[in-house]
Amino acid sequence: MPIPWRASAEVFAQMLRQRGIEPDAVCDVNAAWDTFAEFLQIEIAGVESPENDGDGFIAEWGMWNWNDDQPALSFGRLLAVNDGGERDDPHWQPEYWKVELQLIFGEDPAWADLDSLGHQDTGLDYNEIGASRTAALGEMRRFIESYPRLAAMWRAEPARSDLTLERAG
Repeated sequence: MPIPWRASAEVFAQMLRQRGIEPDAVCDVNAAWDTFAEFLQIEIAGVESPENDGDGFIAEWGMWNWNDDQPALSFGRLLAVNDGGERDDPHWQPEYWKVELQLIFGEDPAWADLDSLGHQDTGLDYNEIGASRTAALGEMRRFIESYPRLAAMWRAEPARSDLTLERAG
């Protein structure tokens, strides 16, 4: 049964807690990723259809001013919400919202030059829920592991974490 899009971050938080992970104190990146992968298999109501890129996901990394320029790794689910506005309007666009689990790390030489990787994310993926999404998640994980700095972050314990549902650009 689909969950309402406005409840998506709450559902993800509940899933993390069921695994003994507090959303604001993630200690195990792999366990958080596994929970994220499970969360991505849940259908969300109120979003555009798959053929309209209504439900995508991405992993991102970098050092951003909103987390005090600390190294971060983030797992996000981008939702194109279709429950507002006049659909008959030729200029109508969905609202984009992002459920994001951001893992923030302390300074470490293993990922000191994180911003110089060339890539800052895996790119958005819009594979449908099911086997194709599972396969895409596997490819995404292999991509991340192909970068030693990211692989080192993956094995490290985050200093803190944050789970949000916010309007995306």
